[in-house]
Amino acid sequence: MTILTLNKKQLEQEIGKIDEKMQEKIALFGTPIENVNDEEVSVEVFPNRPDLLSFQGFSRALLCFLKKPGMQTYKTEKPEKDYKVIIDKSVKKVRPFTACAIVKDLKLNDEKIKEIIDIQEKLHGSYGRNRKKIAVGIYPLEAIRLPITFLAKKPEDIKFQPLEFPKEINGRQILNQHPAGREYANLLKDKEVFPIFQDANDEILSMPPIINSNKTGKITEKTKEVFIECSGFNLNYLQKALNMIVTSFSDMGGKIYSMEIQDKQRTISPDLEPEKMQFSVENINKTLGLSLTEKETENLLAKMGIGYEKNKEQSTALIPAYRTDILHEIDLSEEIAIAYGYDNFIPELPKISTIGEENSVAVLKRKIEEVLTGLNLLETSTYYLSTKEKQFKNINIKEFKQMMIEVEETKTENNILRNSLLASSITILSENSDAEYPQKIFELGKVFEHDEKSEVQIAETEKLCISLCYEKANFTEIKQVLDYMMRMLNIEYEIKAGENLNPAFIDGRFGEIIINKNSKKHSVGFLGEISPVVLKNNKIKMPVASLEIEIEEL
Repeated sequence: MTILTLNKKQLEQEIGKIDEKMQEKIALFGTPIENVNDEEVSVEVFPNRPDLLSFQGFSRALLCFLKKPGMQTYKTEKPEKDYKVIIDKSVKKVRPFTACAIVKDLKLNDEKIKEIIDIQEKLHGSYGRNRKKIAVGIYPLEAIRLPITFLAKKPEDIKFQPLEFPKEINGRQILNQHPAGREYANLLKDKEVFPIFQDANDEILSMPPIINSNKTGKITEKTKEVFIECSGFNLNYLQKALNMIVTSFSDMGGKIYSMEIQDKQRTISPDLEPEKMQFSVENINKTLGLSLTEKETENLLAKMGIGYEKNKEQSTALIPAYRTDILHEIDLSEEIAIAYGYDNFIPELPKISTIGEENSVAVLKRKIEEVLTGLNLLETSTYYLSTKEKQFKNINIKEFKQMMIEVEETKTENNILRNSLLASSITILSENSDAEYPQKIFELGKVFEHDEKSEVQIAETEKLCISLCYEKANFTEIKQVLDYMMRMLNIEYEIKAGENLNPAFIDGRFGEIIINKNSKKHSVGFLGEISPVVLKNNKIKMPVASLEIEIEEL
């Protein structure tokens, strides 16, 4: 959650006096007020609404909610001569994509410059995951000669004066000497080449995601025209971030110009056309327990800045180009519920009479949690969706096509349903390789496998994964944890040594976990020491020992 601090007087000019009644309305919009004084208003913005992380974005949405319903549209001018960004193949391995635009006719002052910096930093910290997914650069157009090239070079060959730094240094030195370089060094430190934006005069604009050039990347009150770029790994994320920024600049009075992005395919950026999503008014009413008419639904969507059109009995919502949170019809239900007003819903007791009982698997999971937290293990929780690299390739599974369950039309880079918790556990250890050791973690959660007998062709299974990562982590250590847990759960088991059934483990340091169930022996999981290949793939610096068990079999 991000705290957005706004100029109170400026906000009141847009929405009216911020009294107790107005504060209540702002909270009902989904942005609870953190603090109000004579000068400022601080509100909480949830991670699903990064478009609200600027004064312009917040006031636009709130004004729509309170006074002027309807979707706001933005116009982009066609690219002028040399309004191009060329993506060189050298950058593909390090930071492959960018989305760019130019904004003209700006009238900047000290207050607006602070707002621009605030937009950048808040997008970096939230939607951009501390610049890992998205890095934003904004440059004075008068200091640049178009077209721009996005390329990568060896760090020793990159030389420029970073922003607010006294002298010219190379890329490697920036990571060691510049404050921003030290803070974000982990994003580039293992790369053979570093990405840079360079203009037609071979002047370096920036080294994303670290720092701009002091010569070509510093906005001042004299700046009237800016070049904006967003770089990262997921083009959809970048385009959305760019849309948030340019629409905020447009609300400041700027004029948006498109640019031609020359990659494998040529595209025009930004695209501010609304996204169309079909939905059913009947399903909305069923979800919310309401009886809204089509016209009422249209009016409520308009309060949330969402358009509506009807074609051949099919209702379609028009999602603004800067919104990232509307992924499914259920998200439209939430928008309509906010516009309708949660305080207007009438609570009803369901007309059912049942005797409740806690699920036996839930009881077992709670006991396991108590035992493992008692052993000072830290519980983790990861997403059901992953990628091919994280779920299979990084843990040395080469033949995975038959195992893979791919999600169609996913809105993120995560498009594979996980089939084990081990891969998620290894990813967590990889992402925390600089944290303090020992690292002892466990996760209880669902995994998914193909099942032809099931109506949906997919079976869900509850599993437990435990991973130990420190100098002495080995087969004996992980078995001791398993011994204690099974003893506390009053379950007898044995370890069957033999063929390594999982390529993530070291041959000879692997075993199957066998229990006696209904007078028959069942394999319920495995344990062992993680292969050096997997550790290298994931840049893990310590030995790792892991186990994974099917909970329901216990």
